[in-house]
Amino acid sequence: MQIEKQQIVNWLSLCAKAYDENKDFLTDLDRDLGDSDHGLHINRGFKIVSDNLPTFEKQNISTILKNTGMTLLYNVGGASGPLYGTLFVRAAAAVGTREQLSFEELIESLKSGVDGIVARGKANVGDKTMCDVWLPVIEQMRSQIATGAHIDSLLECMVATAEKGAVSTIEMQASKGNASTLGKRSIGHQDPGATSSLIMIKALAQAMKGS
Repeated sequence: MQIEKQQIVNWLSLCAKAYDENKDFLTDLDRDLGDSDHGLHINRGFKIVSDNLPTFEKQNISTILKNTGMTLLYNVGGASGPLYGTLFVRAAAAVGTREQLSFEELIESLKSGVDGIVARGKANVGDKTMCDVWLPVIEQMRSQIATGAHIDSLLECMVATAEKGAVSTIEMQASKGNASTLGKRSIGHQDPGATSSLIMIKALAQAMKGS
């Protein structure tokens, strides 16, 4: 599968639409664990990204991703702005000058972005963060790609892995961020960052399918 620039643009547009639709849900999740603003922040950031897409989409894939990352870094508050901003900026650097991407190249660029999240947030699987979604997704995709799995199976696996990761945070005790101050009281609540990552990955799968 060859991924064109327009599919990346569509992904970002779908993210903006999904975050607008889910801003209250994400804010409710954050009310249990944080500052009650995750949905508002991520929705505002991607609305700005969406508004700028007519300008972004004239650029190559790397520049589109970098501009997205910088927009999030400068316009999204809390931890999510720096973390998601890092994801896109690092992914952009990994894409380089390519005009098209294979699905494997896309995953490898996202891995660079996720490595940036880990380095910046010092979190790993089990800490009740967005890493509980991104790290298993990257691991599963690399493993499945190596087996020669069909793109439809890859996308289904990607979403299923992301869903499993987000749900798994419910039974975790938070050890990073504001939620960590709650101790055992953080158990029983789904992490908002993991959930917004799930939404982003679902939008990516939708864009890759072209629907």
